[in-house]
Amino acid sequence: MMTDPIADMLTRVRNAITIRAEKVDIPASKLKLEIVKILKEEGFIKAYKILKDDKQGVLRITLKYVDGNNVVSGLKRISKPGRRVYVNSKKIPRVMGGVGMAVLTTHKGVASDSTCRSEGIGGEILCYVW
Repeated sequence: MMTDPIADMLTRVRNAITIRAEKVDIPASKLKLEIVKILKEEGFIKAYKILKDDKQGVLRITLKYVDGNNVVSGLKRISKPGRRVYVNSKKIPRVMGGVGMAVLTTHKGVASDSTCRSEGIGGEILCYVW
């Protein structure tokens, strides 16, 4: 049994980037799909698709590289099962001076830090991406 599936997803993506893999497969879930959608909208990954299998499905992420360099240089899990981190809209941190982004889960669903700031909503910080 996995205690933190989001941390597992981030680790799989981080490991795939380290070996310069083109694609990475992750066990699918609704929350992971929402996080991946935001990464796609913000330009951190090239594409994603859900593959059916006998169980929960597989989320295949196609990583993005520019001139041989990976677009994602870092991923960090912030709110963990043992230590949840909540912020209001005024306290949402700027990741790497605005170069990166934070992914939050709010009462309106999963959103990027810029969306949360513009709508004036806070939530739980899931991870940082830069």
